[in-house]
Amino acid sequence: MPGIDATAFVHESAYVDDGATVGRGTKIWHFCHVMPGAVIGDRCSLGQNVVVMNGTLIGDNCKIQNNVSVYEGVELEDDVFCGPSMVFTNVINPRSHVSRKNEYRKTLVRRGSSIGANATIVCGITLGEYSFIGAGAVVTSDVLPFALMVGVPARRAGWMCRCGERLPDAGAGRCSVCGIEYQRAGEGISPCQPFPPSR
Repeated sequence: MPGIDATAFVHESAYVDDGATVGRGTKIWHFCHVMPGAVIGDRCSLGQNVVVMNGTLIGDNCKIQNNVSVYEGVELEDDVFCGPSMVFTNVINPRSHVSRKNEYRKTLVRRGSSIGANATIVCGITLGEYSFIGAGAVVTSDVLPFALMVGVPARRAGWMCRCGERLPDAGAGRCSVCGIEYQRAGEGISPCQPFPPSR
């Protein structure tokens, strides 16, 4: 059922429209706007001046920093981090005088991904689980799980562990911080053992 959970916090300067859903323990800070039909999971944090458009899905434990707009067609799975002023899009060829509301392209950000400050995610792509998008990168195509992407346009520069530390350049090997071991899997990498359940 739509509505704001009793344990959620909404700052007095923020607007949560009727028909939006805000989960348990979520915090919505100054000057945010959550529109009808938006679904925000549990334990999320929306920083100052975040806009969540109608029809968007935000999973549990997502952190959305200041000045981010989550447009219709964008879905964030659990544990996604969106850095300050990063940008989503939902139309590939916008014109002010041409309506393209029936041409929105879906963007899927898989579980555990991090998107750095001022990065741009061009619509119609998927960011693989635990991928890591560097600050200022412009991502124009699908991203493999655990991939570190940097530059304009973004290119893979390495691999990142689930814990957020950089892995050996080959991808296969053990994280020097948390000890998780990875193996090659086709063009990408995968953990040698399943991750323990999330909290």
